Parts: sequence; structure tokens; C-alpha cells
Amino acid sequence: MISKWLFSGALAFELGSWASLTLNPTLGQGMLLYVLPHALACGLLSAALWLLLPSRFKRPLPWPPLLMFSLAFFIPVVGAVGLLCGLFAGLYLQRSEDEAGWQATGVPPLPYKPMERWQSPLFHDGGLQDVLQLASDPEQRLAALMATRRMPVNESAPILKVALRDPEDDVRLLAYSMLDQQETRINQRIEHLLDSLRVAEKAERQPLHAGLARWYWELAYLGLAQGGVLEHVLGQAAQHAQSALTLQPTADLELLAGRIDMERDQLDLAQQHFTRAQTLGMGSEKLVPYLAELAFLRRDYAVVGQQLERLPQSMRKRPPFAEAARYWI
Repeated sequence: MISKWLFSGALAFELGSWASLTLNPTLGQGMLLYVLPHALACGLLSAALWLLLPSRFKRPLPWPPLLMFSLAFFIPVVGAVGLLCGLFAGLYLQRSEDEAGWQATGVPPLPYKPMERWQSPLFHDGGLQDVLQLASDPEQRLAALMATRRMPVNESAPILKVALRDPEDDVRLLAYSMLDQQETRINQRIEHLLDSLRVAEKAERQPLHAGLARWYWELAYLGLAQGGVLEHVLGQAAQHAQSALTLQPTADLELLAGRIDMERDQLDLAQQHFTRAQTLGMGSEKLVPYLAELAFLRRDYAVVGQQLERLPQSMRKRPPFAEAARYWI
């Protein structure tokens, strides 16, 4: 409503200024009768147009209204008409926008750019065990434990055992729970195989004995059994491995039996199993590391280097054999 009164006043003053020119005024009279009404008309027009502007174009003051006043005042008629046409065309004849082919989204909650190493609990110079042993923040240690869920069981179990000695209750309980889940899964498989073995025919027993030997060995290898339980588990693994070998010997089972006997400190039996595995066609790249370990346990250090020399050159150049080969060969 105010804009309408301002436009009306601007039009009246502008018409009055042009009407005064018909009186043939002198220079002084012209300044008074034309310039003053024209300036008032330009001021009212600028105020009216400024009120119609979107809010983002009204600031900073006084520059938007001063620009419009200057155009209307110093360019009589044409300036005012140009301002009116330009402003109303921009307000009421806006360009239609095409439908966007993409959707704007906010900043995602997860990192979307590289983070500083110190800001992440898992990016350290060491591994997850170093985080568990050295990190002062319990949240960092819990995050390190959660990271082990996607690791192989034989790699995560030693890390979880480190966490069992953590001073924080939450860390210890989480590590114990994760270890218990691993042990429960293995025991469930053992129970299932034992039930199947009780009702199996003789021809079906070999794979069941082989499976039991592997799962009992898994309990011992992962360190999920200790003390007397470990001796029992290794004994069961050796017994089932021997039963499977009696029914049908294979190179893999001979290797497994040798590893079990080596863990039980029965080195002569382990040597016999490794020799039979080699006779059954097992490649040196799988067997040689255990023969070298067996020679080391026997303190036959010259044989350690000889066995490692049998490894392919490519294996001797990468972990875990690179350091051992460099030392013994």
C-alpha cells in the first residue's frame, strides 16, 4: 500500500516538474520549479522500488536506493522508465528453472575426506595390538576390538587375548564375549560332527574324523584352550587325525597330524607324518616351513637353513619367510 502512494507521489511531482517548463522560467526559476520536484519524484520512486526489492538486494544501505535515485535523476524519463521495466520484469517475469537432474544432500555423518591420523582410533603407526596396549582412550580400544570382527579368526584371537588384560571393564567384557562366540561356534561344529560320527557307516567315517581333527586343532591353534584342556584337545585332534589316516591317508591329513604331534612335543612322530606327506605328493612350499620349524625344535640348526633354501625364491623374499631366510641362509 505504501508503495502505491509513493508511486503516485513520484508521478505527480514528475508531471509537475515538466509542466513548469511550459512557463518559460528563468534559470533560477527553472532550478526551483523543475529540479526540486524532479528530485522529489526520483526520491519517492527510489523508495517505492526499494520496498519491492527482495530482501537480499536491499542491503547494504544506502547503496541500492542511491543507485536507483541516480539513474532516475540524471537520466530524466528514460532512467525512471528503465528502472520500472527492469524491476517489474525481474519480479513478475522470472525465468522458469528446469527440473534439476540431481538431488542436493547434506554433509554425510561419515568422513568424506581424508582425516588426520591422530583423529582416528585405528590409524596408528602400529597395529591393533598397539592400540589396545598404548591407547589411553577406552573408546579407541573398543573400536580396535570391533575392527577384529572382519578379520580371520586366527588373526583376531591373539588380539582379543591382549584385550582380556585391559583395565577397562567394557573392553574386557567385549573381548571375552567375542572369544566366547568363536569358541562356541567351534564347539557346535565339533558336537555336530560327533553326533554324525555315532550313526555313520564305516565308509562315511573318514571325512568326519578329518573334520573333528581340524576343529580340535583349531581350538588349540587359536589358543582357546589352555592347560589340561589344551592337552585334552590336542589328544583328541591326534586321535581323530590318526583314525582318518587309517581309513584313507592324504597329504593334508599327514601334514595336520605332524603339526599336532609337533605341538605335543612328539617330534619323531611329527617327522614321520611330514615324510609321509611328502611321499603322498605334498609340495615343498607347503611342507618346508614345518620341516624347518621341526629342525629348529630339535636344535638341528644346520638343517634349518637347508630346509629354507628349498623354498622358492619368490617365497623367500616376502613375509613371513623373508627375515628367517635372511638370517638362516
